[in-house]
Amino acid sequence: MHDHQPHDPRELLRWEIAQRQESGFELGDLAAAGHRAAADEEAAAARRILDEVNSTTRTPSWPYEEPESPADFLASLPDPAPAVTIGEAELRDRMLGAWLGRCTGCNLGKPVENGEHWTYQHLRGYLELAGAYPLRDYIPVLDPMPAGFELREFWPVTTRGRITESARDDDIDYTILGLHLLEEYGFGFTTADVAAEWLDRLPYTQTFTAERVAYRNLAIGLPPEQAGKVDNPYREWIGAQIRADIFGYVHPGNPRAAAELAYRDATLSHTANGVYGEMWAAALVAAAFTGTAREAVETSLTCIPPRSRLAEAVTFVLDRHAAGDTWEAARVAIEDRYGHYSWVHTVNNAALVTAGLLWGEGDFTTSVGLTVQGGWDTDSNGATAGSVAGIITGAKRLPPHWTEPLNDTARSAIRGFDRSSISDLADRTVRLVMNR
Repeated sequence: MHDHQPHDPRELLRWEIAQRQESGFELGDLAAAGHRAAADEEAAAARRILDEVNSTTRTPSWPYEEPESPADFLASLPDPAPAVTIGEAELRDRMLGAWLGRCTGCNLGKPVENGEHWTYQHLRGYLELAGAYPLRDYIPVLDPMPAGFELREFWPVTTRGRITESARDDDIDYTILGLHLLEEYGFGFTTADVAAEWLDRLPYTQTFTAERVAYRNLAIGLPPEQAGKVDNPYREWIGAQIRADIFGYVHPGNPRAAAELAYRDATLSHTANGVYGEMWAAALVAAAFTGTAREAVETSLTCIPPRSRLAEAVTFVLDRHAAGDTWEAARVAIEDRYGHYSWVHTVNNAALVTAGLLWGEGDFTTSVGLTVQGGWDTDSNGATAGSVAGIITGAKRLPPHWTEPLNDTARSAIRGFDRSSISDLADRTVRLVMNR
C-alpha cells in the first residue's frame, strides 16, 4: 500500500517531524537539523535527533483539543441518540450491500492508489483521455498507456473487463479480520485480543505504516498498550480508519456503540486523529443503516471530539456542501486546506470521503466515483464510501456492472479466509447482529 520503511530511523525522523509540526509541537532548530539528518547516510545521527524530537512539547496556543483517554473522550461528546433498529430482511439486504459496496469501492480505487503520482488533477487527465470522467465504472486501461501515466501493479486484476473476484487488499483484510475477531471473542474483545489475532492471522508483509510499526513492536515484546506509541510517526494516518467498517456493520443504527468498538481496535496502532478516524468511520457506517448520507455524516460527528482536526475537516466539507459548492470547487478547497498532510493521513482522506458521500447524495455510482476520482488514498476511500453507499442503496439495487465481476469472491491474506464468499461474510455479520 505505501512505500515506507519504519525500521529506518531516518524515515522515522522525517515523518516524526511532520507529525509533530502538524499537531502543534515546537521544534525550533530541531526541524532543520532533523531534515538534514534524515537525508544523510548516518542512521545513528538520525536516531539521536529523533530522541530529541520525541521530547518536544506542544505549544500552549495550539487551538485544538484532541484527548486520548476514554474518560476525556466521553466528556467531550454529546449524549448519544437512542439506537434505531431495522427489520431482519432490510438488515440482510443492507449488510450484503455493505460488503459488496466495500469490495467494489476498494477494487475501483486500487489501480490508481498512489497519491504522489495520481493526484486528482492527474487522475482526471487520464480519465478524460479514456472517456471515463466522471468516473462511473471501473478504471479503464488505455493501450498503449499514454506517457506520464502509470497504473499500480494490480491493474491486471482490478481494471474494467479484467476483474473476476475482489482482489486482495488490506482494506478488505481488516474487515474480514474484524469479523473473525467478533466471532472469536464477542463484543467484549480487548485491544490485546486484536494484537493476538494480528500476530496469528495477519502476515507482517501485508501491514503498512502504523500497523507495521505496531506489529514490529508486538513481535519484540512490547505490550499492546505501547505497540502504537513507540517509534510510530504514522500514528495519525489512515490505517485505523480502514479497519472501522465491520464495527459499524455489527451496530446498525447505533453509531456510538460502533465507535466504542472501533476505539478498542484503533488504540493498538494509533493515537488522536488516527483513533478518531476509526471511530468516525464506524459511526458513519452504523448511521447509514437508518439515515441519508448527509444524516450519517452529521451523526458521525457526535462520536469524535468536537475540537479535533478531524471534526473540523468533516465540518468544513459539510459547510461547503450546504453553501452550494460544486464537488469540483469543494475538492479544490479541500486541497488548499488539507493538502499539506501525507496522502495517507486520516484528516484529508476523511474530508474526501465526506465530499464523495455528500455530493453523491446516496447514489452508489456517483458516491464511489466522486470519492475515487478525488485521489489520495483511492482504494481506502473508495472502500469506505462503498460501504456507506452500499448500505444506503441495499444489495438488491446495486448496479450489476459493479457487483457481477466480483463473482461473490473476496481474496484475502488473512489466514483461513482467502477466497471467502462475500455473501457468506455478510450472512455471518448478520448472525452477529441477531445474536448480540
